Amino acid sequence: MKILITGAAGFVGKNLTEALKNIRDGKDRRYPALVIDELYLYDVESDAALLDKACQNADFVFNLAGVNRPQNQSEFMAGNFGFASTLLDTLKKYGNTCPVMLSSSIQATLVGRYADGEYGKSKRAGEELFFDYAAKTGAKVLVYRFPNLFGKWCRPNYNSAVATFCHNIAHDLPITVNDPAISLELLYIDDLVDEMIAALLGEEHHCEFDGVNTVLTENGRYCAAPLTHRVTLGEIVELLRTFRAQPDTLMMPEIPANSFAKKLYSTYLSYLPCERVAFPLKMNVDARGSFTELLRTEKCGQFSVNISKPGITKGQHWHHTKWEFFIVVSGKGLIQQRKIGSDEVLNFEVSGERIEAVHMLPGYTHNIINLSDTEDLVTVMWANECFAPGKPDTFFEVVE
Repeated sequence: MKILITGAAGFVGKNLTEALKNIRDGKDRRYPALVIDELYLYDVESDAALLDKACQNADFVFNLAGVNRPQNQSEFMAGNFGFASTLLDTLKKYGNTCPVMLSSSIQATLVGRYADGEYGKSKRAGEELFFDYAAKTGAKVLVYRFPNLFGKWCRPNYNSAVATFCHNIAHDLPITVNDPAISLELLYIDDLVDEMIAALLGEEHHCEFDGVNTVLTENGRYCAAPLTHRVTLGEIVELLRTFRAQPDTLMMPEIPANSFAKKLYSTYLSYLPCERVAFPLKMNVDARGSFTELLRTEKCGQFSVNISKPGITKGQHWHHTKWEFFIVVSGKGLIQQRKIGSDEVLNFEVSGERIEAVHMLPGYTHNIINLSDTEDLVTVMWANECFAPGKPDTFFEVVE
């Protein structure tokens, strides 16, 4: 398949291009039925001859080109309607009736606060041009009205509040939120790219619109990505400030699979300045070695790393309710556990050469001994609850 992407250097274009390159090069094997022979990447500075060649040969066209922030309002129509006309005329010149996808905007509904916007009018005109083209040529046309988009590589201080908030909070710059209660419909870039690849395979989702609300329906005139998120500005900012504090608190908020929080965190990280990509951790160091907390979670405990010097024994304590995993990743050691009130000792030889997890059982005093005379013993530890100084649930008692 030969694919033309207009607006290839933009936010959506870049993400789509890189995803299709991964498929083309065999790095993403989720789509065995999709064979990509060539990608024509066209943008505002491209030679017109490239558009001509691509329109002659393409099997599918993604028209992502458009104008978002022109010098004057008249440029909306020229950029969003004018280029669409050029694209379709070029396809007609070569009699190429391959499927064509158009990236429009929810503003093209021309309702509510979008009623008088020149941007929305230009997008609406582009939509009608594409529908008319489909009626006259028989070509398959897929018109997507995008809501607010977010994700990596989106330009801050341009047309995305999420991108601006992520960039500014990551760089400790001020943000302005006039009304935290304002709700946005947000579409994550990876979810959009998944839908666009589905469109390539003829598996796009169709919809109609009830005002600005997307209503998925099998025979809808328009197309839409099936998963979006409704979030207020206040919720976005609160989450971002939690992410910003993580290097200090070590607290990882809940980020369930496919949640908005998970996608926003990935987006936020893509805006980190170089000096914030790495951050120091507090090492508690003494003659025996060191102990360092790595990460805390809201509901699933905490992670730490323990380093024991040669011949050193650590631990010698027990817990009522807390339990842990000890995972030796380097060196050789012995983990011992004894049930409180019993003389029986459980022994577990552990080594970084054969990584395994050992439960530290509630009600059992336990230790870990470095058996080497020369090498440090490195142990990754997970506890089912974060350490609370006011209720440590940790009581000294030697194993034997």
